[in-house]
Amino acid sequence: MTIQAISNYIELYGYLIIFVFLFFGVVGIPAPEESLLFLIGVLVAHHKLAFGYSVFYAVLGVFSGMLTAYVCGRFVGYPFINRFGKYVGITVDRWEKAKHQYTKNFRKTLVFGFYMPGLRQISPYFAGIANIRFPRYFLYSLLGTICWAVPFIVAGFYAGDVFDINPMYVPYLGILFLFIFIMYVSIKYVRKKRR
Repeated sequence: MTIQAISNYIELYGYLIIFVFLFFGVVGIPAPEESLLFLIGVLVAHHKLAFGYSVFYAVLGVFSGMLTAYVCGRFVGYPFINRFGKYVGITVDRWEKAKHQYTKNFRKTLVFGFYMPGLRQISPYFAGIANIRFPRYFLYSLLGTICWAVPFIVAGFYAGDVFDINPMYVPYLGILFLFIFIMYVSIKYVRKKRR
């Protein structure tokens, strides 16, 4: 989907489209969420969107997606894994180890896992399957949502204001962010292996 198409959707449907794109991006339909959040900030800097509404609908979309995925994981996930897990190598022992590890680190995973594409989509399902208590999940996923969505919008706003970024080039910035993230993880992994 092109930037022009997204801009047209936003002009046509308003802030609701921000909610829809981010909701489905978190639930698991592949979408460049970071690029979209950055684009929202750029569009705010160009006075095409209001900052408050943009942040509200972005946070609401991401958080609603997190809650929906948690509920699906809670009520559908374990029976699904129990029935079909053996076909993809998920044994009872592996599942119990993974559940124990996730339960031990779920706070960090929910707050900082947003910055890792893929983990952001899997984590809420896994939290539901692992029976993380809902109030704790609610709190940490809301905190993670705010700590992830707002900085990208603010970065897009300031970058769009200072550098006069054409919204058409925002997807390339998303690729740049992904590249930087992959390089960071790779360097960290190599250093850990050397030790």
